[in-house]
Amino acid sequence: MAQRSEFDLEVVLFDLDGTLTDSAPGILDCIEYALEAQGIEYPDRATMRTYLGPPLAVTFREQFGMSDSQITQAIEKYRERYHDVGLFENNVYAGIPELLRTLQESNIRLATATSKPEYSATRILQHFELDQYFEFIGAAALDGSRDSKSLVIKHTLAATGTHPDTHRMLMIGDRHHDIHGAKEHGINSIGVLWGYGDHAELEQAGAIDIVSDPQQLADLLLNN
Repeated sequence: MAQRSEFDLEVVLFDLDGTLTDSAPGILDCIEYALEAQGIEYPDRATMRTYLGPPLAVTFREQFGMSDSQITQAIEKYRERYHDVGLFENNVYAGIPELLRTLQESNIRLATATSKPEYSATRILQHFELDQYFEFIGAAALDGSRDSKSLVIKHTLAATGTHPDTHRMLMIGDRHHDIHGAKEHGINSIGVLWGYGDHAELEQAGAIDIVSDPQQLADLLLNN
């Protein structure tokens, strides 16, 4: 069995998009599909990738200046393509299955805390056979009632019967939303650089450490 980490970890919460899987191709195709339906112009793919991470409503409001009614229409259009096609335009990052297996074998409890709706998150994790590593799939509500990272984490903690402990629990994510959402519950975070955020963003948000690949994350968590 792997050695326990310096954090004396009991629970690790994982973001999904940009942390476990590279879902950018499908998400961006569907965002563009939704924007085209409303005749809204969008920038190049490199710029669009920087929009990934927060809930769709936030992206449509902050990046494209949509009204509430436009956001509702855009999300409906997005899901029209995403649920049948975009969902699977997705790839697991190299080293992630091995990381999750190692943590599970070290008796560390794993759960997700993603802003993706529960229906989509569950299908993706099942499709890539990653669901077997998680005792709970914490995700957003499809009706928008649980859409922020903080609310998703609150839901995940309640469902798993766990309580925030900075020495025994960590959040792993690639964007500042992950770090800030965890902070609201007194949970420390580690940022990952293989997703959609960068070092400056994660450092400024307050990640206690930042790693560049899953093996480095495993070494840090398990102190091997």
